[in-house]
Amino acid sequence: MTASVIERVCTRVGHEAWRVHDFELVRNLLSDERLARTHPDPENAARVSDSALLGVPAGDYEAEFAEHARARAILLPQFSPKRMRSLRPRIEALTGQVLDRLARESPPADLVAAVATPLPGLVICELLGAPAADRERLQAWTRAVGAGTDEARSAQGLAELFEYGQALVSRKRREPGDDVISRLCADESLQDAEIAGYAMRLLFAGYETMVMQIGQGALSLLASPGEWQALAGELSLIDSAVEEVLRASGTSGGGIPRYARTGLMIGGVHIQAGELVLLDIIAANHDPAAFERPELFDIRRVPGKHLTFGHGSTYCLGAPLARVELQVVFRELASRFPAMRLAAEVAKLRFHTDQLTGALVELPVDW
Repeated sequence: MTASVIERVCTRVGHEAWRVHDFELVRNLLSDERLARTHPDPENAARVSDSALLGVPAGDYEAEFAEHARARAILLPQFSPKRMRSLRPRIEALTGQVLDRLARESPPADLVAAVATPLPGLVICELLGAPAADRERLQAWTRAVGAGTDEARSAQGLAELFEYGQALVSRKRREPGDDVISRLCADESLQDAEIAGYAMRLLFAGYETMVMQIGQGALSLLASPGEWQALAGELSLIDSAVEEVLRASGTSGGGIPRYARTGLMIGGVHIQAGELVLLDIIAANHDPAAFERPELFDIRRVPGKHLTFGHGSTYCLGAPLARVELQVVFRELASRFPAMRLAAEVAKLRFHTDQLTGALVELPVDW
């Protein structure tokens, strides 16, 4: 195994960096503690992005795994299947409001502006207990945080988001509600700054990644011959359709950055301590050794083992929420707009190349 599973890539700092493509390798490495998010010398660590949240190694090198385990233990109950089931009616109501506005538009319309951008903001505000009126400010800050080529802008966005989070925590201590932040405030072991940090990372993950998933998922469904019509005619396919959206969607953002804590062999290549390893989830989800005809978008594909939500100790806590949100929005879109079709050539669509998520700029549709 050599270049087919791991390759050398360019970085923004002059050190070695490697990208892993192979499904089995990526899955195993996602929870391998020989790879870490932090680095003992962050200023001189290789990087492929200037995002203050994901591009630059940050955090306590010695305490990373303990802090990660503690965070998962604190946040996991907030995303239990029971809580997500109880949230579904509210997500359905919010989706209905967004699609009502879309139905009043004269086609063609931009599905990114009409659905993919506003809906995740409304849902994450509902989850965290943030006022829906703050959605546009939060969107601006999360977009800044995800700036992959402007470290100053990303850091400023992160600071403003954290400041907002602290103010929201203070408000929830005075006026608690049925939301994640209020429940975290009830935990006497947590300080306000810690709660704000957890909440704002949830906000970024639940906002920017869902904007990307809804936009690119809709594109995959509409651009693949017969798939939108198949879903509209057989709504029971929604679960497998969402899993295929999760597997197939995404742009080549490079991968999840991890730093070697010790020397190790990956795919026949010796990785030295401190070197950057990019776990390319998108490439792994298209590995022909793991998926039959991976280039084919097929909503009847048997749902299985994609790595979009990670694996093992890194499995995304918000996966149940993301699934519910995607199931609701695509089911309702296909049900209410069965004749929806693209109103632009796929080759002419634009993506935010300066953003970590690589979301669509716009998605013109007709019906």
